[in-house]
Amino acid sequence: MIRLDDLQVFIRAADHGSLSAAARQLDLSPAVASAALKRLEAEVGAQLLARSTRSLRLTLAGERYLVHARAALDAVQAGSLALAQDRQALAGSLSLSMPSDLGRNVLRPWLDDFLARHPGLSLQLRVSDRVADLYRQPVDVAVRYGVPDDSSLVALPLAPDNRRVLCASPDYLARHGAPHAPQDLRGRQCLRLVLGEAVHERWSFERDGERQTVAVSGRWMSDDGEIVRRWAAAGRGIAYKSRLDVLADLRSGALQALLPDCLTEPAPLYLVTPHRLMLSPALVALREHLQTCLAGYLAEP
Repeated sequence: MIRLDDLQVFIRAADHGSLSAAARQLDLSPAVASAALKRLEAEVGAQLLARSTRSLRLTLAGERYLVHARAALDAVQAGSLALAQDRQALAGSLSLSMPSDLGRNVLRPWLDDFLARHPGLSLQLRVSDRVADLYRQPVDVAVRYGVPDDSSLVALPLAPDNRRVLCASPDYLARHGAPHAPQDLRGRQCLRLVLGEAVHERWSFERDGERQTVAVSGRWMSDDGEIVRRWAAAGRGIAYKSRLDVLADLRSGALQALLPDCLTEPAPLYLVTPHRLMLSPALVALREHLQTCLAGYLAEP
């Protein structure tokens, strides 16, 4: 198979009448440039350049091949330019489903910035902690916590190492004290999230290699993750939330992390779509944008 790098060496050497000049322009050693030319000649089955210690010239075969080599390289460069222009001028519409707390308070400003960069795009947002049915609802892509149960879905990692954080407000801790072990959560006011028809009330931890699951209870439950976080910040009880959801509150001191010596439940964040054929340039660009924003957000002091 002919390599583009080898074509570049041949074209530059033909243009300058010197293999060493071609090597300098391409930032290659003379030996590497010579090997590239020999590899190309072996691939096409003809001598393209007649070389001596003092001169270099195109052979008849080389003159004929040079036209096609230039055309091939120009075509590849034109294709790369077209793709770059597509990325810079994205158009069309995207329908995106995202969780309530993360969507409203973290993702929304980043999505606004994404649309500002790509004025040809339009975006429809569906904000809910209920898992969107990507086959039945008019949704192109969903931001979700956790690996999808349906293996036919395409899940692209956004924050694969994200985990839950056990947390409460300083006011709550001043009144009730902090738990020192997972078992201490029994009998506490635990703020529970309703996921579909199920209540997330069995909270798991790992300490010293031993997994512990605690059945928690409390007076406050909601199917909206933002409400659960607001209850926690208001001192209503203890929450077990995604770190991405509560990171701003942890940094400001509105919430404090508890049981720091326990490994908490994983809560990886994915961009999920029904099929790889739906990975449009706009969707690929959105994923790259969100990955960059998440990396910067997590790296903030």
